[in-house]
Amino acid sequence: MGNDATRGILDMLDRIGGDVAVVGSMNADYTVVTERLPRPGETVNAGPLTILPGGKSGNQAASAARLGAHVRLFGAVGDDANADFLLGELGKAGVDTTHVLHVPGPSGTTVITVDKHGENTIAYSPGSNAHVSVDYIETSRDALAESSVLGLCLESPMDTVVAAARIAHDAGATVLVNNSPFVPRLPRELVDATDILLVNEHEMTQMTDIDEPADGDWNGFDWEDARERMVRLGFDRSIVTLGGDGSVILDATGGDGPGITRIAPVAVDAVDTTGCGDAFMGTVLAGLASGFALADASRLGSYVAAYAATGRGAQASYGTAAQVRARFEQ
Repeated sequence: MGNDATRGILDMLDRIGGDVAVVGSMNADYTVVTERLPRPGETVNAGPLTILPGGKSGNQAASAARLGAHVRLFGAVGDDANADFLLGELGKAGVDTTHVLHVPGPSGTTVITVDKHGENTIAYSPGSNAHVSVDYIETSRDALAESSVLGLCLESPMDTVVAAARIAHDAGATVLVNNSPFVPRLPRELVDATDILLVNEHEMTQMTDIDEPADGDWNGFDWEDARERMVRLGFDRSIVTLGGDGSVILDATGGDGPGITRIAPVAVDAVDTTGCGDAFMGTVLAGLASGFALADASRLGSYVAAYAATGRGAQASYGTAAQVRARFEQ
């Protein structure tokens, strides 16, 4: 991408604002780095254990807040040391955690293995995240409805996700749902309350019963067929992330440019891709809250996610607007 195009995208960082709500998970990420990922039943040597702040929702909130959006996070932490750690790190990122619930027991955790190429495996233990209940969401209704955009993933109980989506949708907010951890068929009530669905390429093909390209080349893929199938599932707008190949926007509304928009990747030497997807979604949330078109918010998301890939961990690798601009404005 040329310097003028890059500069135009990065200039959007100066206009980030608006109110974002995120409902869901916060986790302490226990991470080790290995030469390669272990095969089933295999033990491999690893480097020192690091404990970093994570959780898909916490990550998405931190990404949006670091860029300058006003972000409220709704979720739960336990009564362990990780609770103070997680809330402290989110506070440093600028996230409003006033409405976070405190419950007995452990906070959420993940165990992550990262190889020398930046690829990873993740095991998730919900802990306090399982206590993000419908009742809790109902008591937070007024605060939740104050934001113009709501971000959701599926690391909370499904009934809670549905309730939050319904409240925000009824209040006129744009609801962006990340179908992760992946569920092949989402509840009808959630589909109806979702304005934009975010999935990766593997999740999209499973949802639509389309075969992935045998050669891994998504350039020749029939994206029009994918868009039509997503619409039949109830999703008029969706974002499909392609890892190192960027992303694709499938839009049947006619209100945000072409029906199919390819978003180019941003090339960097990746160190750790653990939190890149959440950095991308957080940027899209911030962009939508700032009045950006979905395609423009996603283009900016490619830069923010690429920045995150150059550092270790999830939230720990996220940049501020100034840091992202400095990295790519060369």
